[in-house]
Amino acid sequence: MSHSLGGGGDLPAVFPDWSPYHDLDSAARAYLRDPDVALESLGGVLRGADVLCFTLERFVNEVNGVWQEVVVCDGNRLILWHGEDVPLGEGPPGSMTSSLRVVPLSTVTEVGCRRQLTRTPSGQAQVGSVDVYLLLSTMDEAAPSGGTLEEGERPPVRHDALRFGKTIDDGGAGQIARLEEFARVIASLVGRPTL
Repeated sequence: MSHSLGGGGDLPAVFPDWSPYHDLDSAARAYLRDPDVALESLGGVLRGADVLCFTLERFVNEVNGVWQEVVVCDGNRLILWHGEDVPLGEGPPGSMTSSLRVVPLSTVTEVGCRRQLTRTPSGQAQVGSVDVYLLLSTMDEAAPSGGTLEEGERPPVRHDALRFGKTIDDGGAGQIARLEEFARVIASLVGRPTL
């Protein structure tokens, strides 16, 4: 199955598996469409710091084309790179955005990992999906679900959060295990003095 992006042929909806690669460079080159853009952006912030863990995500949608994300932890920070195709008509064909966000690990107040388990006919539990969230101490103002505020009404305020997920169909068992490993490493660092 593939999705046409209108301007440059078809891109497969299923991407190579990055989970066997334990170094960021190899994983990014195996999985991302634009690894050089991502690695250059991340390298400018890492500046030789060790990568303790990382997770990658990529998907294709009919409106914006390819969406890519890399999240890296160096023991002190979460460094997030996000690349996304610009919708047709909003820029020259092939245009994309490249964004970088650095979140101090000290702002992570909670780590959650939810696993969906299924049972095999023999009764063994298998992980079918995993959802991970990192709750941050920073606040996120959100518009109400209707999109407009009444006079004098304030937008709802909630804690900012980072969310990641993998399923058997979207990533497979290897990427599920790597996302769980990512969550465990972050959880082991939260609340401890930074490296």
